[in-house]
Amino acid sequence: MKNLILSLALISLISCKNEVLIPVTMENDVAFLASDDLQGRETGTEGELKAAHYIKERFESLGLSPKGNAGTFFQTFTFAPKKDPHGEVRFRESGNDSLVTGTNVIGYLDNKASHTIVIGAHYDHLGMGGEGSLYREGAAIHNGADDNASGVAIMLQLAQNLQNKKYQGNNYLFIGFSGEEMGLLGSNFFTKNSTIPLSEINYMINMDMVGRLNEEKAIAVHGIGTSPIWSQTVFAANSSFQLAEHESGVGPSDHTSFYLNDIPVLHLFTGQHDDYHKPGDDSEKLNYEGMRMIEEYILAIVSELDNNGKLTFTKTKDESAVVPSFRVGLGVVPDYLFSGKGMRIDGVSEGRAAQNAGLEKGDVVIKMGDSTVVDMMSYMRALSAFDVGDATTIVIDRKGEALSKEVVFVKD
Repeated sequence: MKNLILSLALISLISCKNEVLIPVTMENDVAFLASDDLQGRETGTEGELKAAHYIKERFESLGLSPKGNAGTFFQTFTFAPKKDPHGEVRFRESGNDSLVTGTNVIGYLDNKASHTIVIGAHYDHLGMGGEGSLYREGAAIHNGADDNASGVAIMLQLAQNLQNKKYQGNNYLFIGFSGEEMGLLGSNFFTKNSTIPLSEINYMINMDMVGRLNEEKAIAVHGIGTSPIWSQTVFAANSSFQLAEHESGVGPSDHTSFYLNDIPVLHLFTGQHDDYHKPGDDSEKLNYEGMRMIEEYILAIVSELDNNGKLTFTKTKDESAVVPSFRVGLGVVPDYLFSGKGMRIDGVSEGRAAQNAGLEKGDVVIKMGDSTVVDMMSYMRALSAFDVGDATTIVIDRKGEALSKEVVFVKD
């Protein structure tokens, strides 16, 4: 498998007087991880194992030390799949055919420093679809180029470039997480069975869906409130992006597992798109120049903090804990990169309330019924007041013009 993976990834030697290692680009990494041969990298499948071995080989080629179990790059965990989608997954001992085994891939760069920065990205995806997929036309390979071959590709470039002497104030632990799509399983297991003391971890940077930087160069940065220094640092390091800052350390990706263990976190995200959790999330659709810009931004953040010692951790409001319950939905995808007033629509679902009312992508909801909408939380609070069959007036900002739309809420 080793030789096959290396050749597929273009990791080979040029025959000449002095052997030269061909650099592996982000494009190469994504092309392999998001290829049909890996069948969507569902946790525990042969395709995911191929991806795990690929990441291991890349770590080895970059000179990282193994930091998994028993002197390997792998940390495996076994669990019983959930029968109840709202239930809790429990880790088990292996040996039962009905159990699934996931594999975290962990490499270490030891600078003999007192503290370690965790750089993480999940590499699993949805396989042929099933639970979590938004594709409704049967089984199909979900390659997950943006989600999340993009994050893994940036992580691998960081594993190379952080070996520069100017970044030696910390050690670095690079982790390709398994089981994220099934409920942050790999990161959850790691923090419960960490291969370095959690007390040594300075902070964690997570990259999940960082491959579709838009023309406005907008990027969401979550976790700003998890350390007092973050806000200043992400501003000082930024020379290219329109930042949408979010304070909470809790969200639907692997940084949450570290935040819940009192570790400062940042999560970078370039936004939703029409191919999210669908077969169309392919490698040729990524913005590779944007990915290189994000890598440079992370290097700048690390550089800003290199001599700051261990960061102070602060708790943030758990936004998920105050989200109201809903009996209806509007049928839109919010634009999480929007930093203005209101809730900007990034997508409209077929046959749902928003489409029926004539709402469009790019509209900004500024009022719903009697409630003013200034952000996502106020939008959700306003939405929670309605039942199936209720009608109300929604005011939107469409290219600077305020329009009123009559909406009837239908059953999801």
